[in-house]
Amino acid sequence: MTQAPESLNLSVNDATKKSLDRDCTTLSRHVLEQMHSFGAEAQDLSAVMNRIALAGKLIARRLSRAGLMEGVLGFSGDINVQGESVKNMDVYANDVFISVFKQSGLVCRLASEEMEAPYYIPENCPIGRYTLLYDPIDGSSNTDTNLSLGSIFSLRQQQGDDKDQTASDLLTNGHKQIAAGYILYGPSTMLVYTMGNGVHSFTLDPSLGEFILSEENIRIPNHGSVYSVNEGNFWQWEESMREYIRYVHRTEGYTARYSGAMVSDIHRILVQGGVFLYPGTIQKPEGKLRLLYETAPLAFVIEQAGGRATTGLVDILDVVPKKLHQRTPLIIGSKQDVAKVESFIQNGH
Repeated sequence: MTQAPESLNLSVNDATKKSLDRDCTTLSRHVLEQMHSFGAEAQDLSAVMNRIALAGKLIARRLSRAGLMEGVLGFSGDINVQGESVKNMDVYANDVFISVFKQSGLVCRLASEEMEAPYYIPENCPIGRYTLLYDPIDGSSNTDTNLSLGSIFSLRQQQGDDKDQTASDLLTNGHKQIAAGYILYGPSTMLVYTMGNGVHSFTLDPSLGEFILSEENIRIPNHGSVYSVNEGNFWQWEESMREYIRYVHRTEGYTARYSGAMVSDIHRILVQGGVFLYPGTIQKPEGKLRLLYETAPLAFVIEQAGGRATTGLVDILDVVPKKLHQRTPLIIGSKQDVAKVESFIQNGH
């Protein structure tokens, strides 16, 4: 038998080592590496991210069998605090996040756009000083048509004892976020997060049951061709926003992409560049999106990747909410593209 050259053996071993290193870079390990520590705080944050990942796995599993199971598709018959009809997946996903953090000793409060007030976990409160804010299912109108959906999350440190359970310490700007990110349920399930030290993506490997590092330190292009907005609302917008849309219509090089799931659209822009817009309307200038659960977490991610997020007049991360479910307009994406939209808005004011 002819013996393989020694150099070939080395290259095979190197390839195996690289593959192993990649497969071993799980989400929880990556958080510890980001913290440059194995201390108590790093271990807690790693455990929190692991629980968020578990919620994502449970939701992805249910979505993958949505057409085969009872009680997954369609509406629950309830109306949430926002006055919106609730989908069955909204209820399930909200319950999943609560369940995975019960008895965790990590998170004292959970605040969701599906719940009027925060959900308190008293047994965690003496130890866990974190609050998880989340949108359990973003783009739930896509559930029944087998299109992409997402979950959005944000982690904050609890300030004070919150004895009156008003969660007033959460009414601070987006710079107070410790971590934020989203889970995208598409052809593969991806988790993207930041802890203020770059943006990193992970892909769920079903054979391992783990989120494995896909890309570190993602950078959004300074300019992209994509603009993503629901143009069905055109005549409800201020004239300045309509002028911007007319501008992209007559300017070569722009491409419209809008899926109805914000996480999906923003992930495309994170990777390819461009701008996502969800402006307010003349009747509702505050817009539709919730600051604490949607716009601030996504702004943290995009700004960490080198992009920008604004209401059109104020940076999203500088907005201080007056109430838990406060809404804001959103313009988010590549720096040059956000600046172009801002120029139309500022000319209109």
